[in-house]
Amino acid sequence: MMMQAPDERGYFGLYGGRFVPETLMPALEELCESYRSVKNDAEFEAELNYYLSKYVGRQTPLYFAAGLTRHCNGARIYLKREDLNHTGAHKINNTIGQLLLARRMGKKRIIAETGAGQHGVATATAAALFGLQCVIYMGEEDIKRQALNVFRMKLLGAEVVAVKGGSRTLKDAMNEAIRDWVTNVQTTYYCIGSVAGPHPYPQMVRDFQAIIGRETKEQIIEQTKGLPQYIVACVGGGSNAMGIFYPFLQHREVALVGVEAAGKGLNSGRHAATLTMGSPGVLHGSHSYILQDQDGQVLPVHSISAGLDYPGVGPEHSYLKDIGRVKYYAVTDDEALDAFKLLCRTDGIIPALESAHALAQAVKMAPKLAKDTVIIVNLSGRGDKDVNTVAEMMGVEI
Repeated sequence: MMMQAPDERGYFGLYGGRFVPETLMPALEELCESYRSVKNDAEFEAELNYYLSKYVGRQTPLYFAAGLTRHCNGARIYLKREDLNHTGAHKINNTIGQLLLARRMGKKRIIAETGAGQHGVATATAAALFGLQCVIYMGEEDIKRQALNVFRMKLLGAEVVAVKGGSRTLKDAMNEAIRDWVTNVQTTYYCIGSVAGPHPYPQMVRDFQAIIGRETKEQIIEQTKGLPQYIVACVGGGSNAMGIFYPFLQHREVALVGVEAAGKGLNSGRHAATLTMGSPGVLHGSHSYILQDQDGQVLPVHSISAGLDYPGVGPEHSYLKDIGRVKYYAVTDDEALDAFKLLCRTDGIIPALESAHALAQAVKMAPKLAKDTVIIVNLSGRGDKDVNTVAEMMGVEI
């Protein structure tokens, strides 16, 4: 099975589409046409590959985590080291692609929203690289949690706008970014960081992130002479997961595992496990699983990880859940924190708290599997940004 989705209207099965104000429809049509024109354009591909190789630092290594494997005493665990990209996360793959596209479209002003700050830093970085004005919307709560990334964005020349409404997290930042786009659609390019939003964003972001999976496939075949049995990735909006999953979708023998944030527990009412506990609805321009009450009001969410603290998910993930191609699980804050500390000790790597959710699931699986089984975990980002949060959770004053 090779995914041909989305269809021309931007649907992955029942999910996706465009649920936006009329004023944005011409901009989305323009974006669709522009993306179609560059998708198979050799010059654009060469330019993108140049920046990914010479600026971002691709390809990233596929590392055999010997220490973590010994600890688990089961399956062999490999890490796709997206944390080693310039800016410290997979987000830069997508922002380089989108801002190259924006530049071709003649857009001079870039807006974006961010939760953990990784997409904000990646957008500010690409905007600085290409000489574009940049405005980043960020929830006030996330600004507190991710002060280092806020400072990095400002150093890179971006204006960071604090969003003080709602839960003051990613959902509210995305609302404000959409309002800005509606107002300034003629001059402004909205750089969405996940496989969410109205068509064509879920497809476009997936395509820019699929380089993770393409590299991983080549590297694991080179190192083990075969495909892995499992690939595990964390899912908030779901961009790193779609990036590594997509090139493996047709390989049914490879089990794909997405990991959401169970926060304080699935029955606590304080989690962000959209696919596990949510239901279909409309949020931020597309139809997908969302966390909502019986009246369709979006519920507040919680995760120790700012990047997973989102009540929606990309529509392609909803489709893959329904057809059973990807299995989705949820990991609590405490389990993610334990995995965070474990990888620090076993392999000398400080992972992002987002990635620690995927690690926690792999640590649960590995001891139950044969020693010749291969699990690949997408290490989507590095944990420097999360050190203060982890110290606070551990009761340590820095």
